Amino acid sequence: MNGSDHLEHLDRHLVEELAQVARETVRDELREQSRKQRRTAMLYAASGAVALYAGAAVALAVGLALAIGLPGWAAALITAAALGAVAYLLRGMAHSGHHRHGPHEPHHVLGGTAPAAPPSGLGTPYPPMPSTAPPRPDTPPDIPHHRA
Repeated sequence: MNGSDHLEHLDRHLVEELAQVARETVRDELREQSRKQRRTAMLYAASGAVALYAGAAVALAVGLALAIGLPGWAAALITAAALGAVAYLLRGMAHSGHHRHGPHEPHHVLGGTAPAAPPSGLGTPYPPMPSTAPPRPDTPPDIPHHRA
């Protein structure tokens, strides 16, 4: 084994070691980031659950307050109608952000050509477009398709 073979072996060993250290560093970093994201997601979920129970308690209080002067079924019906109206208004507010410019406008391709694959992300290409229009059904197939 001469000197260049020995250096090549050392280079290969050094590259493998550096790759291993890089993999471990990236793995540790991703593990730390995912731990923080899991904690944040759990806190958001707990916050949502507590808010749901708080909303139910408020609805119950409104129903009980109405039940002082009304029968219980009427108070519950009024409370349910009020909650339904609030839900409908919130839904309308959420949808108004999506349709700011009136009805849905078709997507336009910037740059002049369509992409090679559909925007669904499935990677299936669009079918090819024929270069000529298909023959009209009222013309016989043996006549050339020229316009005079």
